[in-house]
Amino acid sequence: MHKHERQDALIELLRVDKISSQGELVAKLTVLGFNVTQASVSRDLVELGIAKLNGQYTIPRIADPAGVFGTVRFDSAGDSLIVGKCASGLASAITVRIDRTAIPKIVGTIAGDDTIFIAVKNSESQEAVLAELANMFG
Repeated sequence: MHKHERQDALIELLRVDKISSQGELVAKLTVLGFNVTQASVSRDLVELGIAKLNGQYTIPRIADPAGVFGTVRFDSAGDSLIVGKCASGLASAITVRIDRTAIPKIVGTIAGDDTIFIAVKNSESQEAVLAELANMFG
């Protein structure tokens, strides 16, 4: 099973259950057929922007991206690159959100700590993707 399937299952588990430990998540994902470790679950939680609130893992409200991710800026760089800047530690979660939208004009993404690189097919694609990102992140 793929990483995205595992992350979708993790999110669904958190939607239906109150879960307070990574060990509990590992056990539940294993029952669902995923081969996971505490380390892989920990990375998934960081990438998805999921944190503990009052002792339980809480899914960020994706419907309000500005509230979840704060200010995110995207600018063109050359003809086929977009560079995003965000708060420290959020680039991976933002990149996961971008990847999940499966925008066909995006060739690939890379996340650092507070910087995101988005490769697009050409300058026309770049303009379209910038517009979509503005809709997603305000």
